Amino acid sequence: MLSNCVGKICRQWRKNSMKQMSHKMKNSLTLLVIAVLIPCIVLGGMVLFEGKFYTWTSLCIAILSCVPFLYLFEQKDTSANELIVLAVLVAVAVAGRFLFALIPGFKPVTAMVILVAIYFGKEAGFVVGSLAAVVSNFYFGQGPWTPFQMFAWGFVGFLAGVLTGLLRRHKACLLLYGAIAGVLFSVIVDINTAMWIDGTFRLSRFVAACISALPFTIEYALSNVLFLLILAKPIGDILQRMKKKYGLFAGVK
Repeated sequence: MLSNCVGKICRQWRKNSMKQMSHKMKNSLTLLVIAVLIPCIVLGGMVLFEGKFYTWTSLCIAILSCVPFLYLFEQKDTSANELIVLAVLVAVAVAGRFLFALIPGFKPVTAMVILVAIYFGKEAGFVVGSLAAVVSNFYFGQGPWTPFQMFAWGFVGFLAGVLTGLLRRHKACLLLYGAIAGVLFSVIVDINTAMWIDGTFRLSRFVAACISALPFTIEYALSNVLFLLILAKPIGDILQRMKKKYGLFAGVK
């Protein structure tokens, strides 16, 4: 009887240790992909190929953004239901961009990406942001800007997931982050604008691009605040209810 108890304790300890190791590996993998590999691919594709092979660059980013989830799926820490939910959320973000297609700079995509990251985690935010960009651009137009949009929306989601505790507790912080996210998105995409002519980055050209895009940036930042004001409560309640009812993304507090 004593040996059975000891055996159960050892098995449970081994299981918990493996789970902790799996999450540490996932976090390391996520940081490697988002902070190193994807930026290198985005900038490398622009410098080496002058943005001509943006389709392959976008495909690489799409695949890499899913790597942390595929790793957890292989480790049995992510369910097929979670992957299906992410696909649906990508579709919702894309539909939101279509709905406001006639109003430049006025889109609910960033607000949706932020809310997904807050409730489902930083990796989910990055996946939804990056895939929403590439999928919606089949309508809005693919180009050298697509990889930059993928990284920009993905990074906004990832950072929102990192700050989830602060953003969920304080509505003012959430709205402020929405405005900052609009500026951040515009700045990242303007890197493409500065490099588009000859594939090289010049600070003067980048500053000029940022200044010329200032009206769009302000409009986009304000629209993010407005959409978060409108969507934070209803969308947040839906995501939280899905999370509890179906046990989705249990590792995200």
